[in-house]
Amino acid sequence: MALSQTSFDFGEDMPKRESPEKKIKKTSTKKPDIREQIKPKSTRGRKSIKDYNAEPDAISVPEDDVLFQKQYYSIGDVSLMFKENNSLIRYWENEFDILKPKKNKKGDRYFRPEDVKNLKMIYHLLRERKYTIEGAKEFLKNNKAAGEKHEMIESLEKIKTFLLELKSNL
Repeated sequence: MALSQTSFDFGEDMPKRESPEKKIKKTSTKKPDIREQIKPKSTRGRKSIKDYNAEPDAISVPEDDVLFQKQYYSIGDVSLMFKENNSLIRYWENEFDILKPKKNKKGDRYFRPEDVKNLKMIYHLLRERKYTIEGAKEFLKNNKAAGEKHEMIESLEKIKTFLLELKSNL
């Protein structure tokens, strides 16, 4: 049995290979995939200072009358209010004694409105006033009326925003 040999012609009929630089230029002009447009920015890791400064009203905790309509808030709801990770809320729960969320048999955390208000005060100390964890603990321990002061500051800020809106409408 004889083996036959096939020959290949690599002449001018073969398309020329493009250099990688040309390929890069061609692909860069292509429209981005729809998944890239919809995909949100990664929420993993720690936020930079620029991100905090870009979001002046970072938290969206409802007013007291709306907040107290529900008895309990899940940790997912609370993390959405503060725009923080669930793990950070759990960490704050371990660090600060004033946070005592209820846990069911499964271990899910349910925060009362009082816990949400305490979290708001902790968020204010840590994120807005730039306290360390130890400094915030010390502040809360030494100032029993810290909650009242925080509420007073919030009400004054609401009045200020109302007056600024009123001024801009004149």
